Amino acid sequence: MHTLRDLRTPLIAAATALAALTASGASQASPDAAFPSQDTLREMKLTALACARENTAESCTKAKQLGDPLLDHPRLPTKCKDLIWQLLSKATPAATNSYSRRQEIADPAERLLLVCRSSEKPEASATPATPPGRGGINLGGPPR
Repeated sequence: MHTLRDLRTPLIAAATALAALTASGASQASPDAAFPSQDTLREMKLTALACARENTAESCTKAKQLGDPLLDHPRLPTKCKDLIWQLLSKATPAATNSYSRRQEIADPAERLLLVCRSSEKPEASATPATPPGRGGINLGGPPR
């Protein structure tokens, strides 16, 4: 029968391995990665709409190629990734390009720019403030 001392070493080894895996996963999801640009998201949207409209292997493959890296992007919110996943799961050519097929691709594509926008506030630019005594209403006092 094993004692608590016999189990302590494997437990410590497992905890150390888990900590190392967690640390390496955290370094991969770098918060320093740039948020995808609006141009990148717009290109994804337009390519998905082309897939819906044209129903060709070429346009749908291109939509998948643009969408796959976005699914792994560390800065995109879950709602955005869910929307991209939904779009990519339907982005395959069909025998008949029915209205419902086009809508299953076009609806998430239309919402892409709204849902996937960055929620971070832009940094305030360093605009120089107006020096005191300059501008504004001058009530006749001496200039400073």
